[in-house]
Formats: sequence, structure tokens, C-alpha cells
Amino acid sequence: MNEIKRRLLVNALKLLDLGIVVVSFGLATIVVPPNGGAVPLLEFLSVKVKLWNFLIFALMLLVWHFIFSLFGLYESKRLASLHSEAIDAAKATTLVSVSLMLSATVFTIRMATPDFLLSFWAFSTALLVSGRLFIRQLLGALRRRGRNLHHVLILGTNSRAIAFASRIDAKPELGYRILGFVDNDWEGTPGFLASGYTLCCTFEGLTDYLRRNVVDEVAIYLPLRSFYEHALQVAAICEQQGIMMRFDSDIFDLKSARYRAEELDGDPQITVHTGMLEGWPLLVKGIFDITISLVLLVLLLPLFLVVAILIKLTSNGPVFFLQERVGRNKRRFRIHKFRTMIPNAEQMLAELEAMNELSGPVFKIKNDPRLTPIGKYLRRTSIDELPQLLNVLKGEMSLVGPRPMAVRDFEGFSEDWQRRRFSIRPGITCLWQINGRNSIPFHQWMELDMQYIQQWSLWLDLKILARTIPAVLRGTGAA
Repeated sequence: MNEIKRRLLVNALKLLDLGIVVVSFGLATIVVPPNGGAVPLLEFLSVKVKLWNFLIFALMLLVWHFIFSLFGLYESKRLASLHSEAIDAAKATTLVSVSLMLSATVFTIRMATPDFLLSFWAFSTALLVSGRLFIRQLLGALRRRGRNLHHVLILGTNSRAIAFASRIDAKPELGYRILGFVDNDWEGTPGFLASGYTLCCTFEGLTDYLRRNVVDEVAIYLPLRSFYEHALQVAAICEQQGIMMRFDSDIFDLKSARYRAEELDGDPQITVHTGMLEGWPLLVKGIFDITISLVLLVLLLPLFLVVAILIKLTSNGPVFFLQERVGRNKRRFRIHKFRTMIPNAEQMLAELEAMNELSGPVFKIKNDPRLTPIGKYLRRTSIDELPQLLNVLKGEMSLVGPRPMAVRDFEGFSEDWQRRRFSIRPGITCLWQINGRNSIPFHQWMELDMQYIQQWSLWLDLKILARTIPAVLRGTGAA
């Protein structure tokens, strides 16, 4: 597909998406009218629009268009799965609905009730996803018939190159046609020839092949350590002839890391990460953390005063216990807790090491002699953890995340994979908190932290928060 046709189709898609949100807005108005009762279609269409309302709506359309572009809805989705494309569309309509809610608050749009917003989100999501599905099916049918094909030449004949070709061939709806492979003779050549794929030429004949054949893309699957010079020459040739290049991003054969494209002053960069991707979900998580923490601190202020008085009446020492903990990427911070032990508790730790009931570097005993009378109750009910809401407000912790480790425990870690838990901000509650806490062994605790990092989503945070209160009330694993 030439560039002019592509731009026309992308612009048409942009207009279609804006039309979808306008129609969704109208449908939501009909289904959930501001004054109750159904609104006839003709009456809705005859409503007079004031200039101010028109300007507000035009501004919202611009914001919505920006959101759709932000989620990559106008980038090529040829190789993306239907599931990922639908998820991107649903995320975009969710943020669009949130922006509509914020606009309704700022401009006092009374019709934007919760029912209206829910209907708008449901209509826009259903229509946008259905539209993407229809377009995907239409393009897939055209590509199966040999239209809009993308011709690919693959450099390298190793197992990863063959696997890439097999995945492409298994999905003819993608419209990719494998021209063949380029490589010199090596010990794996007989195995490659047995796969049935075509060896088009050697590295020496590549330039001439590119000059004489239709090649839209060159996929480079060479081992870069030993074939760097070849890859460099091929990249230069493709740049000269204006041919698209694709690189195998997993050049380090990493197991759990994910790749992301970025820019530095206009220069493309590839970053590899194992934690959470930055973006709007993390932004929402941060806003949620601050909002909930602030509300809880205000609501719990009477409880804080009562607990402070009880601590002062039952033992000598300060109300709060401050201890240095290890946070995101090994940053040190001072955690806030209600004091549950006698003032010299940390100095007594060495004497109690032999009584440790937990595996790994962490220390815990059920009947800790250092606990104060009120401290036992605070520990059992997890009330002692509530001042950590201050750490959340300061940005040192999150409501949900791996528990922050004491420096002593951190220095006892023996395996590097366990230190991955420090790649994200620590939290007040986590999977460990709702799955038995101190009753589960250390290695399983670390595995739960890895599971949280790998599977993180806003929905997972909400589920953990919802399960935290029952877990605290049961007191399972608390000490």
C-alpha cells in the first residue's frame, strides 16, 4: 500500500472513531436522559446547541482524538493480535470516559451522571471494538486473496529466523509473504534446507537481490555478536534503498524482561525492563494511592489519636516507630509505623536470632518478648501499619506492592532474582499479605512478589485491596 492511500485510510479511520464517540454520546443521551424518561430520536436531534456548548464539545473531541492516538489506534496493527487491539481500544474509551467525567466536573455538565458515563463507555467501547474487528476481518480477507501483500526477506537461517517465518506463514490474514532467506553456508544449513524454506542468496549476493526484486522489509535474525559487520552492511544497504528493516529484539535471550521503544532527543532507543511499564495505568495508580491515602488519613484521625494515647499509657517511648527500609531500586526511606515494641527492641535482636521461626533472611517469632501489651493487639489487627499511609503520600510507597524490606533483611538476600521485587515501589499490602503472611515460607513469599510484578494491572490492585480487609480480620499469619 502506497503512502497516499495509507494516509487517506488513516484519516478516514480517525473520522470514523470521532463519529463513533459522537454517536455513543447521542445514544447515551437517549438511553439515560438528564430528566428521566425516554427521549424520542427526533426530539434529541432537534435540540438547539449553544455556541459555548459547541466549543466545549469540540475541545473534548480534540482531547479524545489525542487519547486515541496516544493508545496507538492509528499505527499499523498488522502483526498485533485481535485481543491486544481490542484491549487498546477498550483502554482508550475508558480514558475518554474519564476525560468526559472530568470535563463534566470542570464545565458543570449536569447530564454526565454516573449512569450516563457508564452508557457512554459501553456504547463507545462496543462500537469501537466492533469497528476494529470489522476492519480487521475485511483487510484479512483481502490479504488472503493476494491484495496488499508485504514481501519479507529474512537474514539468517537459525532456529529463531525459521520460527519467525513459521509464525508469519501460519497467519495468511496478516498479508506477509516470505520471499526466502539469506545466509552463507554453515553447520546448520542442512537443517534449514530440511525445513522447506528457500535460500535466496548468500550475503555477497544480497545487494543484487534487493536491486532486482520486490522487497518491502528485511528481517534481521543474525547473531549480532558474531555477525555484527554483516548486519551493519545490510542495514546500510536497506537505508540506501529505502527498505524497511526489522530486528529480533530478544538479542540477549532474556526470560522475563520486556522491550520498549523510546526516544532521546529524537534518537530512537530500545529499553529493557522487568518492572511495570510507565504510562497512564501507573499514573492512575499514583492518583488513586494519593487520593485514598489522604481520605483514609482524615477518616482515621480519631483512631490514630486513641492508639497514640494507648501507646503512651502502656509503655515508655515514642508513639511512632521509624525504621530505614529498602524501596524502589534500593532507595532507602524511613517507614512510619505505630510502635509495638519496647524502646530497645532492635538492640535485643541479636539475642533472639536463634528463635527465628521463618526461613530466609527475615525475622519473626510468634510470642516476641519485645512486644508491648497494646503492641500485640496492634500487630494482630495490622493497625500498626496504618501510618504507612504517610509514606504513600510522600511517594515512597504504594497502597499495593511488595512489602518494604528492612536493611538487615535485604542484606541477607542470596539470589539475584529475588531482588527484582525492588524494581517497583513497595506497598502496604500485597499478595503475600492476603495469602497467609508469616505462615508461608520465604521462597513462596518471593514468588508471590514476582507474580504480582509479572501480572500487575489496576484490576489486580483492586482485588488485593478488596481481599486485604478479610485477611486482616482473620489475622492469618499475623505475629
